[in-house]
Amino acid sequence: MNKKVAIPAVQDIPRFDRRFFESENVVSRIGGGAIGGKASGLAFAHKVLQDRFPKGAFERMKVSVPRLVVIGTDVFDAFMNRNDLYDIALDDTADDRIANAFQRAEFPAEFAGDLRGLITSVKSPLAIRSSSMLEDAMYEPFAGVYGTKMTPNNQPDTNARYKKLVEGVKFVYASTFFREAKAYGAMTGHSPKEEKMAVIIQEVVGSRHDDRFYPSISGVGRSFNFYAFGHAQPEDGVVDLALGLGKTIVDGGLAWTYCPEYPNANPPFTTAELLKNTQTEFWVVNMGKPPAFDPIHETEYLAKSTLKEAERDGSLGQVASTYQPQNDRIVMGISADGPRVVNFAPVIRLGESPLNALIKILLSACSEELGAAIEMEFAVILDPRRKSPPRFGLLQVRPMVVSDEQIEVTDADMKSERVLLASECVLGNGAMANLSDIVYVKPDTFQKENTRAIASEINAVNQRVIADKRRYVLIGFGRWGCSDPWLGIPVDWGNISGVQVLVEATLPDMHVELSQGSHFFHNLTSLQLCYFSVPHTGSYSIDWAWLQAQETVFETDFVRHIRLEAPLLIKVDGRLSKGVILR
Repeated sequence: MNKKVAIPAVQDIPRFDRRFFESENVVSRIGGGAIGGKASGLAFAHKVLQDRFPKGAFERMKVSVPRLVVIGTDVFDAFMNRNDLYDIALDDTADDRIANAFQRAEFPAEFAGDLRGLITSVKSPLAIRSSSMLEDAMYEPFAGVYGTKMTPNNQPDTNARYKKLVEGVKFVYASTFFREAKAYGAMTGHSPKEEKMAVIIQEVVGSRHDDRFYPSISGVGRSFNFYAFGHAQPEDGVVDLALGLGKTIVDGGLAWTYCPEYPNANPPFTTAELLKNTQTEFWVVNMGKPPAFDPIHETEYLAKSTLKEAERDGSLGQVASTYQPQNDRIVMGISADGPRVVNFAPVIRLGESPLNALIKILLSACSEELGAAIEMEFAVILDPRRKSPPRFGLLQVRPMVVSDEQIEVTDADMKSERVLLASECVLGNGAMANLSDIVYVKPDTFQKENTRAIASEINAVNQRVIADKRRYVLIGFGRWGCSDPWLGIPVDWGNISGVQVLVEATLPDMHVELSQGSHFFHNLTSLQLCYFSVPHTGSYSIDWAWLQAQETVFETDFVRHIRLEAPLLIKVDGRLSKGVILR
């Protein structure tokens, strides 16, 4: 089957009837115009569940798209035009000034009644999510570029809950014009003038534990694995799981990665590396004392919790194992004393758990219906007492780009005297010979504690290179685009807008697993950039001595820019995840 799913016509989505949980419509709308890419993906996912899986199809798990209302782009147009916001939005204005201007603006009065009607009957956490016209497109997905606002929505006063809901909608509108969104748009050839924003208001899948609200499991599944290992093939897919909100995964934090065809296979880590790379904290919605007023930042009502708190909540036992140092082994569950390893063994390795089987079914069904490889985001609620069945909420479905161009990378290529670097863990596909600029983080001055400063210096070099209308190869350590500066260099798209090839190297004290579930990673695949991973423990290395011998164009404390007389030859075989850069 090769079915192209178009954005549903707005008239096909029923109007919001001012009921939320009581309505028969899982997906409804406020206003007209368009509903954007993310909302279309959710409407598609809901239709797949309805058409292919009749009621009762999943006996041991409740499966659904969490209820949502989408505010159409007509409301965005009215908000922007009536408040004369385009001048400040399109100007080179700081994000906080744009956000504050949007918060001061008036929300269109004719749609306020619907929002008040929604909030009157709903007193549980809500996710206010972007759904732009460009979001989740095949080759320009804008994944994670725009804002999301979680609100606890537990204030006893209806007016207070309404105020926070409108603040969240305005924040998402403002994020359309933040610096990172503008930079990513420039990379893909789009002006912010083209963009229109719909907004999704959706229930948060999770349970309350004292002042914390979070799901037992968040996950990102892909039907194609760019970095298959062991017996797995790329078509076997890959899944990233984390305790708590999915922000851990999509921001590139520590998560558990496995192949759904081989759920019992351990990742290629030693026990010591596994302990070092396990999740130790997780994101929650803060249901307790309200934090300081901060409507212009995404994390206003988010907080981080520890595994000790999860253990007290009763939510750790079904997702963790325990390391026993006396015999150097990891045992399933948390009944024994010892360091906890969040490896989800109790739910993905035991035969009685339906979770892994369900993930495989949904990856296959959505991929088949969409006629493309897909990525899906989901959240799961587990009852620690096992008195009620697990609940699986399907939060997003979007297409992936998998190139079928035939590129051969031979053993002779990988061992050539001209090799600058080579890897058997490469994302992308194709060949290019048009890059003469290399920007790299200097290994002799690199320290984890300096990654924020390194990101700032890379931004300065990037601006110089793009001013010359050139593209470049970027080499650094740890995960690119990770929100945790201890796991990599926390650049955003505005910092690296001239990149064509990214290289992720490791060092003994900066050796982390690849993060396939992050929004940064999804955008890389869709933009068809090449991404090399060169671990210091692997069969291939980077020729640092050769890089150091080249003439410097520009240099900072941590970063160096060189320009070659002849362009590099870059070859990537996407089917075998193998690539080489020849000088």
